[in-house]
Amino acid sequence: MAAALTLLVPAADAAARPGAESLPTAPASGPPPGCDAARGAVEGSLRPLVGRHGIPGAAAEVVDRRCGRWSVARGVADLDSGRGMAAGDRLRIGSVSKTFTATVVVQLAAEGRIGLDAPVERYLPGLIRGNGHDGREITVRQLLQHTSGLPDYVEALAERPVHEWRFRHFEPREQIAAALTMPHPDKKWHYATTNTVVAGLIVEKVTGHRVEAEVNRRIIRELGLRDTYWPGDGTRIRGAHSRSYFPDGPDGERDGEARLRVDGTPPSTAGGTPSANPDGTPPARVDGTEWNMTFGGAGGALVSTPADVNRFFGALFGGKLLPARWLAQMKRTVPADPDRLWPGARYGLGLISSPLSCGGRWWGHGGTVPGGHRALGAIGPGGRAVALALNQVPATDLAEHDFRAVVDSALCPPDRTPRPKENP
Repeated sequence: MAAALTLLVPAADAAARPGAESLPTAPASGPPPGCDAARGAVEGSLRPLVGRHGIPGAAAEVVDRRCGRWSVARGVADLDSGRGMAAGDRLRIGSVSKTFTATVVVQLAAEGRIGLDAPVERYLPGLIRGNGHDGREITVRQLLQHTSGLPDYVEALAERPVHEWRFRHFEPREQIAAALTMPHPDKKWHYATTNTVVAGLIVEKVTGHRVEAEVNRRIIRELGLRDTYWPGDGTRIRGAHSRSYFPDGPDGERDGEARLRVDGTPPSTAGGTPSANPDGTPPARVDGTEWNMTFGGAGGALVSTPADVNRFFGALFGGKLLPARWLAQMKRTVPADPDRLWPGARYGLGLISSPLSCGGRWWGHGGTVPGGHRALGAIGPGGRAVALALNQVPATDLAEHDFRAVVDSALCPPDRTPRPKENP
């Protein structure tokens, strides 16, 4: 596979970007009553991620019809320089990329070029065959919904030393072939980046263009997401960005406690800050910012910012990317495995739906990158949106809970925001 098509447009101020008018900006006369409390709740929810769980930096951008667009951050973006974390920095958004790809697939379905309930075999004859898998029995909808029964090739990579694959190029068909040799999932709903990689090849088949080019044309350029791009084989992040970190493993080549955590893979420990050292001190960190993300491809390679993620979900749920009846198709959900996401989570077509502590549900997606970035974009029932960025992946159940609690802090009224859990 050739290097992915990228946008070479420099970052610009949000107010000057095409598509920015679809989201509110802060009122010129100052925030209405209650906005300071909302900001304080979100800032307070970031505090335990940095102070209790040892994540170097955390940031959030919130978009609200009353309070406009605002951001908060805690900690540092770069441990060497001490530069503060900022919501305007780029990061690797991991599996939030799945929603971009799924949106293009559903756009093509709306155009009559893809059938959501058509078999994969119609578009990619012979690709899914062997070891009990059959593309004649798997539909496009099942790919986007993670009910195809395909294994996740990322799980196999996670068992290999990082130095063997961190900087190498992967082809989509290579990844799919590897997945077909793995044991079958033991549950009906099984989160697998393999599904989105197959969906990306379907986009390529019906359009004649690589999925990255179609996402660029239909979403990134259409919405003016100037900080969002496919990195291809480029291992560095262009422009202002946070560094990312993962704990060093015993051999210096593997990320020990937080071993290549991907969306849908549970944390490794249940307590507070993970430790790989006999004296109880946290493990040394490895800088994981530079990485060849062709291993994630259509399901995990995008670079973006919290602002662009908010613009994307705002446009998707605001009707700018899909007609209402096709967005409704994306929102048809099945129960997700709580052991691979979390209790109450449901999955649509490239979309996660999750309950809020104050009632209702948020819609969006999370993303995890092995080098250490963690992202999430979500929209609540009232249209308020939040996008989150961490530069180290939560490595415990408690840290992951506190990460998701930031969403509640952003989308629920301040007086109904849950407190972070205490250590057991």
